Parts: sequence; C-alpha cells; structure tokens
Amino acid sequence: MYSEIAHNKRKSILIISLFILIIAGLADIFDYAYAGGSPAVLIGVVIGAIIYSTISYFVGMRLSLAINSAKEIKKQDNPRLWRIIENLSIADGLPMPRVFIMDDPAPNAFATGRDPKHAAVCATSGLLEIMNDDELTGVFAHELGHVKNYDSRVSMIAFALMAAISLIADILLQMSFFRGGERNEEDQIALFIGIAAAVLAPLVAFMIQMAVSRQREYLADATGALTTRYPEGLISALKKIERTGSTLKKQNTATAHFFFANPLKAHTITNLFSTHPPIEDRIKRLENMETHA
Repeated sequence: MYSEIAHNKRKSILIISLFILIIAGLADIFDYAYAGGSPAVLIGVVIGAIIYSTISYFVGMRLSLAINSAKEIKKQDNPRLWRIIENLSIADGLPMPRVFIMDDPAPNAFATGRDPKHAAVCATSGLLEIMNDDELTGVFAHELGHVKNYDSRVSMIAFALMAAISLIADILLQMSFFRGGERNEEDQIALFIGIAAAVLAPLVAFMIQMAVSRQREYLADATGALTTRYPEGLISALKKIERTGSTLKKQNTATAHFFFANPLKAHTITNLFSTHPPIEDRIKRLENMETHA
C-alpha cells in the first residue's frame, strides 16, 4: 500500500507535466496563428497557467466544497457521522479531516484536499438516511483511502488544470472563428489547426483525467476494505447505491470525479465517459478480495 501512495505522488507530477504540455501546445498554436512567432506569447501563457494551477491547488478544496454547497459540521451536529470518521482516521493514522454535509437526497460522498493535513470529507443527507453504520463506515473508509493514497491531490490538480485547458481552448476557438479580414492560405491552415486544437485538447485532457480516476476508485475500495477488515460493509453500500441511484439534484461535471459514485445523470453522453468504473465491477473486485482473504 505504501508503494501505491508513492506511485500516486509520482502520478501527480506526471499529470501536471501532461497538462502543462497541452497548455504549452495550445499557447504555441495561438502564437503561430496570431502573434507572428513571438516567444513572449508562449512563455506568458505557460507562466499564467502555472500561476493559475498553483493558486487552484491551494484553494481547490474550498472551491469544490462551495460548488457543491457543502456545509461544515462539528461533532454535536451529527455525532454518528463524526464518530465513524474519527474512528477511521485513528485506524488509518490520519489527522481528523474537516467534515461536511450537503443537502441532497442522493446517497453519495466525496473527499477533497491537497494532503492528509488539509483534507475534508463530505456526505450527502441521502447517504446518511439510507446507510446503516457498517455501510457508512465502508463508504468513508473508501473516502479516507483517497486521502491516505493522495488521490484527492490528484483530483485537485486535474480539477484545476482541466479548467485552465478548457478556458484557453475556448478563447482559441472563439478567436479562430471571429478573426476579421480575408484569410490567405497560411491563415486558413492556422484556422484549421486552431479549431482542431481547441476541440481536441480538452478531450485529451479529460481522457487523462478519466484513466487516472477509474484506477483510483478501485484502489480506494481496496484501501477501505483493508482498513475496516470488513469488505461486506462497502459491498452492501455499493449494492444499495446501485439500486437507488447516486445522481445529485445539483450536478457539476467539474467535480464529478471527486464523488464516491457517479453523481451525473445516467443515459447521457457524459455517462459514456464516466470517471467512475461500473459499480458491478467494483463489487466483483471486493468479493474477490473476500475470496482470497
């Protein structure tokens, strides 16, 4: 398990590098098409993206909680939830995270924060209503598994850089369409390249994010099961969510990958590219853990 944590730390650096390369590529295309080859544009955009990513890295936890209208609680507000998270934190050797609840009938949860010392976990009101203690313990053993394995850091980085790439791509796309004057052959080539880059860059960035997210869900399931020594609790929670659904009332694609189960509507184009593996696959893996225990 410690090797997996180290692997996720290296993965954070890899993700930053890949996203920065995409941003640099977009900036280079912008420079070629509109700035006549001046390196100042490329350097400026890359520096701006690094500054933006750094700021987002430190404020991303507050942003993800605010976007989902999560409200912080103390022990007296929900002793049951607080006790479960406190016990799991002790078992994992982690600092007690900040605890939040969001008012939504769908059973779901998420963890966020750049490291175990700066972490938060959140439950929906729906999760607290339908889960028994064993199931709720399984869900939050999974979420604290994300914190322990530094998956929440990976999510924070992906969240920040996806926004940067989408913004730059959108600007490039709009400038490609609304650039005035007649276009010669070179301008037409630049227009084509600009449109292609603006469309493909966010897609490539999302595919990187999706590949990482699916693997981290399996890892967090395994970590949670090892923490509790009772995978049946997590399996039962997943089966219950599979029956009831996990779609939130207030949906946000930018933070969907943070959640325990897919919070977006089923049968949409977004669901085809879900950052979450199918629940039935997660259940099968946990049942295999039981078999080989």
